[in-house]
Amino acid sequence: MSLFPAFIKLARRPCLVVGAGAVALQKIHSLLAAEAQVRVIAPRVHPEIAALAAAGTISIEQRAFQPDDLNKTFLVIAATSDPDVNAAVYQAAVERNILCNSVDDPPHCDFYFGSVVSRGDLQIAVSTAGQSPALAQRLRKEIDEQLPEDLGPWLEETGRLRREVLAQIPPGEDRRLLLHRLAERQVCDSPACPTRTLALGGAIAGRVYLVGAGPGDPGLLTSRAARLLATADVVLNDDLVPDPILKLAHPEALARNVGKRCGAKKITQAEINALMIQHARAGRSVVRLKSGDPLVFGRAAEEIDALRAAAVEFEVVPGITAAFAAAAALGLSLTDRRASSSVQISSGHHATGGPPKIPEPTRVVYMPGRDLTTLASEWRAQGLPGHLPCAAISRAAQPGQRITLTTLDELHTIQPGPAPVLVLAGWVLKRGIE
Repeated sequence: MSLFPAFIKLARRPCLVVGAGAVALQKIHSLLAAEAQVRVIAPRVHPEIAALAAAGTISIEQRAFQPDDLNKTFLVIAATSDPDVNAAVYQAAVERNILCNSVDDPPHCDFYFGSVVSRGDLQIAVSTAGQSPALAQRLRKEIDEQLPEDLGPWLEETGRLRREVLAQIPPGEDRRLLLHRLAERQVCDSPACPTRTLALGGAIAGRVYLVGAGPGDPGLLTSRAARLLATADVVLNDDLVPDPILKLAHPEALARNVGKRCGAKKITQAEINALMIQHARAGRSVVRLKSGDPLVFGRAAEEIDALRAAAVEFEVVPGITAAFAAAAALGLSLTDRRASSSVQISSGHHATGGPPKIPEPTRVVYMPGRDLTTLASEWRAQGLPGHLPCAAISRAAQPGQRITLTTLDELHTIQPGPAPVLVLAGWVLKRGIE
């Protein structure tokens, strides 16, 4: 049976709970959270429910249920331990066209309580139509763990800004695109908030997201990558991105394969750059979808240079690189300390223009310790030049992220910040310290 998913306003609505045990207590709290007017009928009353009545939060009548108790009731919950009483409540509700939920009795339910994830006014409810409340709870927990804690305040600010936009900008495609852009950006209280300036200035600014599609399993996408795919206006994907991931894109999104495989180029890199810039300048949200991680052999450096030169906003969304998926398939650790303490990642493809020259690799050191003097000495002993660019990243991609740019000569002098810390060294960092 198909269910109609809906969120119902219960504020100040009269709702009846028949039963006053531990199960009824849970339902009462759910109704009170929705600001319903709650009346309870039961011969015996749980102490916590009695306390709610004593505080004036709910009303209680200690007696048996009568069908006429449903008069002037918006909805009813049957939560007694007697199946016959619950069935009688349901039958009386059906006769009066009143919605009824009979706890743990799906045939006698007009609606089900979902397992709910809440962030302020944001609510995500999971229902299994009474088939498995335990599964609904498990899914609720997984969703809860993936959602940022600050979504509630963000939604409140976004809603306030949306109402201002609706009041000031006439209906049309420009307003629709602008509202979609606002839903992707953080909003703050400050009058100088860039998102607020964008919205009330009436300008539509697009944005490009360089997104990692991971090794190919949709289940290994990051939650942010999935959200961006679902809301993007334009998706420019590599040839290696499989269909199951592409199907996560919004049905109305403009999707185009811009892949280059085995020397057969459907499109040049310059044309890809031009497409990203063109769509972003038209106010569209562009997902440049790359297999694996966008920063590992994905030509992201060239695309980032083009976007910066065009003054187009962009964001990089990391993905799981194929090397880690391959290690997982083999069931082994790439840094098993009994056999290896480093990983070398290289490509068989090189930039065009003469014989390939093996460049100095970018070095990434996990857990470098608080004092970087030893690491700096080891690298100098290996012949690395003192002006080699280095960076220490503390708490990467977390609140409080801190980036310190330096050179090998000065590496030993910096304070890298709180753990976890990674140290990077290589010529790819040159732009950052110029």
